[in-house]
Amino acid sequence: MATAKSGGNPTVLRILLGSQLRRLREAKDLNREEAGYTIRASGSKMSRLELGRVSFKERDVADLLILYGVTDADQRDALLSLARQANEPGWWQRYGDVLPSWFQAYVGLEEASARIRTYESHLVPGLLQTKDYALAFAGARLERPSLNVERRVSLRMDRQRLLTRPDPPRLWAVVDEAALRRQVGGPEVMRGQLEHLLAMTELPNVTLQVLPFRFGGSVVEGQPFVILRFAEPDLPDVVYLEQLTSALYLERPEDVDVYADLMDRLAVDAEEPDKSADFVSRILRQA
Repeated sequence: MATAKSGGNPTVLRILLGSQLRRLREAKDLNREEAGYTIRASGSKMSRLELGRVSFKERDVADLLILYGVTDADQRDALLSLARQANEPGWWQRYGDVLPSWFQAYVGLEEASARIRTYESHLVPGLLQTKDYALAFAGARLERPSLNVERRVSLRMDRQRLLTRPDPPRLWAVVDEAALRRQVGGPEVMRGQLEHLLAMTELPNVTLQVLPFRFGGSVVEGQPFVILRFAEPDLPDVVYLEQLTSALYLERPEDVDVYADLMDRLAVDAEEPDKSADFVSRILRQA
């Protein structure tokens, strides 16, 4: 079952359940509006359900299975069990007071990923930040000091545990030189951050490449992005683009391919991993 492969991650389970329900609907040649009428939902709500963007009610899944002609007891039980598991809260739900709704899906997808490829132009990637660096950055974004800063940073630190868990994802980060030279929190914080980056590159599942200033702005326009890949074959790659108050999740192959090609070009232009570690060491000596 998909639940075993996904490790019970509710975000992934919602996506898997949604994709299976979509296939069942299409096999009956029903559109989303027709299916939605059965569970008192609009076509747009059905779209969000089938994409795994919102949680399922077990009763709605049962009604849809009747509509789709699923009568096999084992198949029905499996899908209803998937619906129940998909509604279980993930560990990140305890940060609901500081976790924006548009970011919750990302944390769940990140937790379930097998490979994370990311480009950062202005900051050290979140999964590689020290607590002091994260505190300095989060505090600077607020007009007034807030207790929520500590909670946001705690969430980030908890996210980082996936890099050292058993069977961790592979993290491949290309970071612009500007992100390593920008003083976030002052010289002492930056020295600690650079030392942490060097330590993280010792992990077998972490690859860091530095994109030097000499490449100018011809390669990218400064837009950070993340490409997530999953071990579960039913899940497509996802490109995540974060904005100030929202985020975009790109799943269409033609969109993902553009960013995958860009990531490949960045990796070619950036310093090789060994030379990148030397590059960080030189910046650290200057800090």
